[in-house]
Amino acid sequence: MAEKMKLEGSMVALVTPFRNGEVDYDALARLIDYQLEGGTQGLIPCGTTGESPTLSHDEHDKVIEFTVERAAGKVPVIAGTGSNSTAEALRLTRHAKDAGADAALIVNPYYNKPTQQGMYEHIAAIAEVGLPIVLYNIPSRTGIELAPETIIRMYNEIDQVVAIKEATGKIDNASALAAGCDITIISGDDALTLPICSVGGKGVISVLANILPSEIRALCDAILAGDLQSATEMHLRLFPLFKAMFVETNPIPIKAALSMIGMIEDELRLPLVPLSQKHRPKLAEMLKSFGLKVNQ
Repeated sequence: MAEKMKLEGSMVALVTPFRNGEVDYDALARLIDYQLEGGTQGLIPCGTTGESPTLSHDEHDKVIEFTVERAAGKVPVIAGTGSNSTAEALRLTRHAKDAGADAALIVNPYYNKPTQQGMYEHIAAIAEVGLPIVLYNIPSRTGIELAPETIIRMYNEIDQVVAIKEATGKIDNASALAAGCDITIISGDDALTLPICSVGGKGVISVLANILPSEIRALCDAILAGDLQSATEMHLRLFPLFKAMFVETNPIPIKAALSMIGMIEDELRLPLVPLSQKHRPKLAEMLKSFGLKVNQ
């Protein structure tokens, strides 16, 4: 088997900032720079947090191109290029490769509900593009779950499969993967980063890192250094904010938080709407407790 790409540490699922209905590239540049300054070790544009379902194909392509250009090779760019149509995922992945992305994040094909064999063949087809693949197992969004045995088979038989963003919420899944093969396991849920890494995970693709990149980097550094006491203390301090990012559907809360500190406009695309007023005072107080300057 060929040597596989290694990913680890604190990676961010970037939001896609909007202004007046259009992608706000000035805000995206600020956000990427903020991530690089804060020590984030990988950028993931056009994932769930990036509202990829409501980006046009042209916008999707341009956001990936812009992220690659702004990152300037300082950290890997893992482009969200999944789709429930294999042909569409192939086109998006080819574009990401041409744009200079380092890897592709491929979500389970949602809505169609393919079999395990169908998902295997979907990934095998995308692998022909030649870009390293990070599988994205998130049944709460897709309605289907990649079984651990399918993931292990993919890793062992498809050279381009290098990692998995594990977002099933099941620690047993991460344990089964770590016991069954050498695939890089990355938490897809901030609140489960420490537990998943305790059974073999290597980092997180984080929502909260959009606003607290240095804190998530410090957490991952402590975990990977084996400093369980420090990692646990950081995890418990961050835990209320981890949960606050999901009081409504992601990326609604993180966009509210970013707007509160003046990083982006609080704008989403329908059918998503801004965070309800009842959650805003508590979120603002939590951000202040981490030393962030909140606009009133």
